[in-house]
Amino acid sequence: MKCCCDGLPPGRPVLFHFFIQRSRKLSLVGPIIDAADIVKDYGSARALHGVSLEVGAGEFLALVGPSGCGKTTLLKILAGFEEPTGGRLEIQGKDMRGVPAANRPTRIVFQKLALFPHKTVAENIGFPLKLQKVAKPESDSRVRAMLDLMHLKPEYLTRYPAQLSGGEQQRVALARALVSQPGVLLLDEPMSALDAKLKKSLQAELKKLHREIGTSFVLVTHDLEEAMMLADRICVMRSGHVVQIGTPADIYYRPANMFVAGFIGETNFLPVTATKTAAGATVTSPLIPGASAEIPAEHVSPALSAAGTALLVRPESTRFVKGDASPGEWVLDGEVEEYFIKGASTQYRIRVAGLPAAVVMDLPGSIVLPARVGESVRVGFQPAHAFLLSE
Repeated sequence: MKCCCDGLPPGRPVLFHFFIQRSRKLSLVGPIIDAADIVKDYGSARALHGVSLEVGAGEFLALVGPSGCGKTTLLKILAGFEEPTGGRLEIQGKDMRGVPAANRPTRIVFQKLALFPHKTVAENIGFPLKLQKVAKPESDSRVRAMLDLMHLKPEYLTRYPAQLSGGEQQRVALARALVSQPGVLLLDEPMSALDAKLKKSLQAELKKLHREIGTSFVLVTHDLEEAMMLADRICVMRSGHVVQIGTPADIYYRPANMFVAGFIGETNFLPVTATKTAAGATVTSPLIPGASAEIPAEHVSPALSAAGTALLVRPESTRFVKGDASPGEWVLDGEVEEYFIKGASTQYRIRVAGLPAAVVMDLPGSIVLPARVGESVRVGFQPAHAFLLSE
């Protein structure tokens, strides 16, 4: 007879098998979260203006945006800590109107992990099961399984949170959230207080964990690099509105507007005049007299308008030009304003006449600097590799 655990990764417990089986089942029933026209008012102030989004079963969605944009409010509504003023919210096909947080198929990990300092690791992880009145043998089995899933040693079961490192506390908080086998795990900036090296390590572990167990994750983060690294899709919010939802590549290379382009990573905007063509658009710029360039259709925003058109040039698409320019390359003359050595890369800021902001360049790191502050330089890029959009 074939065991239910046949084919599992070595050392993975039965709980891991449960997550896999459940994710396969949920993948057949459409979106696990279906939010439509969600409105949230606090008195006369409106925090959310008709927000709509879907989260697929097993998907990792990141909510990003400036402070006060409504992303944490939306997460609290999903969790059941806030009731929407209007709109519809369904999770696993069930209307969540009036359903308290404890009865929803969601669990949340907060920025402040909220571990019980007077309870052991075992008691912290098992607390949700105690509330559900799960029998002790099953509860103990699930707690040990979660400990293994989070790569924590068995002896940690008897330790208290104060005896753990920040990364270990983070794993305990994740284990506590997942032990009750939720359909959706909500994450409210859980790694924002960690040091850079530990954060990178836990980000990699979180992505691996999501891939292994197949639970839907919704992450609120201010760390745009974190969102790009972890999420299958990113939802960019501004002033209580959803501005764009798409894959990290869509958000980065095909932003909906200049706000999204400027919010997700460093970027350069060059003023251009555009004329739509069957193959895309033809652009000219007052910064490059007498030159024109063809922009392919896949690099032209569908919402392109006649006014306020700009060419989005990412820093990694630029280079220093010494000698002749490449065919089709546009070249700007400028002066090095500043540079920043990041190790793997060096960022330059080049002051160019006619541009209100310095041109940002990202070049591969080198022990030999190609230019220094105050030096006159030529900056080149291929306009066909840029993205044409409107304000």
